[in-house]
Amino acid sequence: MTTKKATLKAVFLTGLLVLVPLGITLWVLNLIIGTMDETLLLLPESWQPRHFGMRLPGLGALLTLAFVFAVGLFTQNFIGQKLVSWWNALVRRIPLVGPLYSSVQQVSDTLLSSNGNAFRKALLIEYPRRGSWTIAFLTGAPGGDVVNHLQGEHVSVYVPTTPNPTSGFFLIVPKSEVIELDMSVDVALKYIVSMGVVAPAAPSRRPIDPPL
Repeated sequence: MTTKKATLKAVFLTGLLVLVPLGITLWVLNLIIGTMDETLLLLPESWQPRHFGMRLPGLGALLTLAFVFAVGLFTQNFIGQKLVSWWNALVRRIPLVGPLYSSVQQVSDTLLSSNGNAFRKALLIEYPRRGSWTIAFLTGAPGGDVVNHLQGEHVSVYVPTTPNPTSGFFLIVPKSEVIELDMSVDVALKYIVSMGVVAPAAPSRRPIDPPL
């Protein structure tokens, strides 16, 4: 009887391991697509596309993606770049809005631009105390007046929380106390999100060359 219960429990857990990730993935996709579909409400009611008297799910998401792609395509030419530069200069002159817009633009440029330096390296640092280690990501080097109060070379790092890596802590630590990992950012994020359950494979070691 105990063996049958253990077998049933194992089968049930196996089913959960298959369905839970699938269910969460579908829920997240439904949330994203549903949110993007709400952009259709910004159009006049007479312009909102309908089929058989019903709104098609996912159509707003497709239109949003097409709009983003069209904006990116337009801003790649000379006229589009000039208009974007004019718009940025105009918004920056607006009180309260200008500083906020500039800050968000700098962060988005750093995170989304292919030339950005954010999350380019996975690091190992001692945090939150000595003897306790965690994974962090290199975000750059300290700047401004902060540099005048630091002795030696320091780096700026982001320490994400688990299982939600979108929140975390910004730290400035000595470069000598940072260990660069032989691990991609994607693998490190997966390691953090899984709370250490999905451990990355050990890097292959190069064979030691025989002495000459």
